[in-house]
Formats: sequence, C-alpha cells, structure tokens
Amino acid sequence: MVRANGAVSLRELARVVQTSEVTVRRDVRALEAEGLLDRRHGGAVLPGGFTRESGFPQKSHLATAEKTAIADLAAGLVEEGEAVVVGAGTTTQELARRLARVPGLTVVTNSLLVAQALAHANRVEVVMTGGTLRGSNYALVGSGAEQSLQGLRVSRAFLSGSGLTAERGLSTSNMLSASVDRALVQAAAEVVVLADHSKLGTDTMFQTVPTDVITRLVTNEPLTRDERSATELQALADQGVQIAVAGVGQPAPAPGQGQGTGPGAGPGRTDGGPASGRPARRDMPLPGPRRTHPPTAPGGPGLRGPVSLSEQQLGGRVADLAPRRR
Repeated sequence: MVRANGAVSLRELARVVQTSEVTVRRDVRALEAEGLLDRRHGGAVLPGGFTRESGFPQKSHLATAEKTAIADLAAGLVEEGEAVVVGAGTTTQELARRLARVPGLTVVTNSLLVAQALAHANRVEVVMTGGTLRGSNYALVGSGAEQSLQGLRVSRAFLSGSGLTAERGLSTSNMLSASVDRALVQAAAEVVVLADHSKLGTDTMFQTVPTDVITRLVTNEPLTRDERSATELQALADQGVQIAVAGVGQPAPAPGQGQGTGPGAGPGRTDGGPASGRPARRDMPLPGPRRTHPPTAPGGPGLRGPVSLSEQQLGGRVADLAPRRR
C-alpha cells in the first residue's frame, strides 16, 4: 500500500489488515528499523526522497534556463482558439507568459501566478477555479477547486510536479495539490507534463498522474553522463510516453501555430540546422506503444507525429529508444 500510494495512514492499514492500530504501529516501527519505510505522524511513507516541498521563492530561482526552454517548446503545442488547463508551478508560470500571445485561447487554472501572467492578454480568456489559497505556491486547492472542475472538458492539461518516474508517474509533496491536479487531469483529453531533468527519477509522496495517463513529457537535455535521467527517459518511452526535449538557448516555435509534421518540424527538432550555427546531429525516433487516447478530429488540435530524441542529448547512452521487447 505504501509503495502504491506513497503514504498511508495507520488507520487505513489497520482497516485493511483487520487489526488494531496499536499492532500496526508496532509493525510499522519494526519495518522502519529494517529500512523498508519511514514513520510519520499517524502513518508511514516510503523511505528517503520525500522531503518538505520548497516554497515559491526557492523554486523560482532553480533551473530558470531549463524552465524557459521547456515553456518555449510546450507553448508550440497550443493552437489558436483552443481550451486548456494549466496547473500550478514555476514552469507552468513560464508557459503562461508565452500563451498570452495565442489568440482566442481559453485557460482554466487554479494558479494565481498563471492567471497573473495572462491578466493583460486581451485575446485570452482566463477561468479561475474556486478553492482555498495555498500560500507557498499561490495555488487554489481543496474541495472548492475540485468541484469547480466537474463537468469541464478541454483538449489538454499542462502540469508540473515535484518528481517524475516511470514507475509512478508524476508526483508532488502536498496532498491537497495532488488532489486538484488529479481533477485537472480528469478534465483533459491529453496530459502534457513539464519537468526539467532534475525531477526525472525523483519520487515524492503523492501521485498525481500515473504514467499510462501521460501523453507527452516536455523536458530539457539531461546533463552529460546523467545516468538517472537517461534511464528514466528510456523507461518512460517504453511505456508509450512521447518525449520532447528542449535545447537550452535554442529558438522556440511560435505559439498558436501548433507543430508541423514535415521533416525538421515539430517539438522534437534539435538538429540545429543552418540558421542555428551549430552542426546538425542525428535524431532518433521515439515511437512507444500505441496509446488509447481518443482520436483528434481532422483539423483540430492534437499531438503531431513522433518526437525525436538524439543520442547526444542523452550523453550517447541510449542507442535506440524504441520500446524494449518484454
């Protein structure tokens, strides 16, 4: 139960195993001594890696160049006249600043930072959820936020989080934030996760988006010889997640025009090309298994074709990112 959910209460454990909380508490203490879990007040969590969530001032100064590159690339997925949901976070805040240039766009969000970034965009309609303000990340959470999303349907959701693994998907350190993120996912036909390389392979307490629900991951080039990130990207690809890698400092596609399907077009292009001043490099397809998302109507917004990921971007570690045979 702890592995599946990230955390579990003593009361829930006692109910499942049909014993008293006193007995469960004794067993949890024994498991902690063996290093299998960590005790918390009234419950237990997986050992290690579940640190307290940083606040907005700290997060806003971390990986700023990577977040900018990711936001530039993700903005190119959005079409004119589309309706999307955008979750809370410093990366999604960067995305919102670019979405301000997309005409006819409707953005539903629980983030005050996202709403502020779009406040003066005359051609963008912003819809805020209800809820209770969580001051550490300027997000609206709680039952009011979740209820306001009921019955909503948009083309895609853009979400960030505290960690991303192939085993559990996207996760965060706060239970209320995780609950609202799940409601945002339920409102969208496709889910796009924005996560810089430092979050790859990191697991935090509360799961928000299971891996099989993630349509696309937009990330940045891992650092050279970053074994953990390269391994996690391969594992995500094996499970059918489309990977788009943003090169820091590269020119971004224009928001509001979607992604092309011709040679060299689309979010996966990283070859530089003549205008970039860098030598071209070979990109490798990332097909993944077929997903079961509903088809997009002809001419409507959607994800356009396979995304490429180069050997150089993964430090030469990955020779073929097609799914491995089981």
